[in-house]
Amino acid sequence: MCRRLCAGGHPAEIINTDSMVVYRGMDIGTATPSLSEQQAVVHHLVSILDVTEPSSIVLMQTLARDAAEDCLSRGVVPVLVGGSALYTKAIIDEMSVPPTDPQVRARWQHKLDVEGPQALHDELARRDPQAATSILPGNGRRLVRALEVIDLTGSFTATIPDGASHWPNTVHIGLALPREDMDQRIADRVDQMWADGFVDEVRSLIDVGLREGRTASRALGYRQVLEYLDGEYDEEEARRRTVIGTRRFARKQLMWYRRDNRIEWFDALAADLDDQVVARVLTGISIGEED
Repeated sequence: MCRRLCAGGHPAEIINTDSMVVYRGMDIGTATPSLSEQQAVVHHLVSILDVTEPSSIVLMQTLARDAAEDCLSRGVVPVLVGGSALYTKAIIDEMSVPPTDPQVRARWQHKLDVEGPQALHDELARRDPQAATSILPGNGRRLVRALEVIDLTGSFTATIPDGASHWPNTVHIGLALPREDMDQRIADRVDQMWADGFVDEVRSLIDVGLREGRTASRALGYRQVLEYLDGEYDEEEARRRTVIGTRRFARKQLMWYRRDNRIEWFDALAADLDDQVVARVLTGISIGEED
């Protein structure tokens, strides 16, 4: 699509909004764009962080918006691709993200590691009963974040995007795929990851701190392979859990995206998919130019 837009006099560049594609070396498991793809079209926010660095909604919102504004200032169409519903909505919608502080978060993370999630949930229930009812007692990551926000702001409020776009005339494109096709493609994709040397990729990343990276180490596939290498189960089980986890994640994300009435869904298997999407984007560009 970007190549066709460029050929038609509308330069376009891709902005990655996936929180894992930002990591260097996590190529196989995240389907990082190849060098030839990055040479064909300019990509932003690809392989920019070490695996030991945290990736967050605040960071991605800031970096992606800066990249988009840079594109717009140069007359370039920014094409935001990928990521979970929460991350993409935080970037394209008006959404206030609570502040963060590494030291405060580290303190609660230490308490989680030492005392377990129930202790944090009890503390959250004491300080913000309403927040505690919305977070499962076993969800340690969310509990740490909630208590961090309370320490920094005095209360915890899960801020959800209200649907107001950060940029007017944004075109929202979704690709619709039958569930059976999606499930099969996920299984095929995981098989290809293993064939491409995914386990060796994880091993190599351990040497540069993957285990210490609180965000990177949780990525689908990477977490399962780390557990396999730790002897928790065999390699085939790691592959099976990666497939199951990815299918579950995909369905959850689709559920969130389906709630967004701005998304225009196109048949991912249509022979003329490229023509349809490019035509829709060109319409959006012309409306934006008129405004």
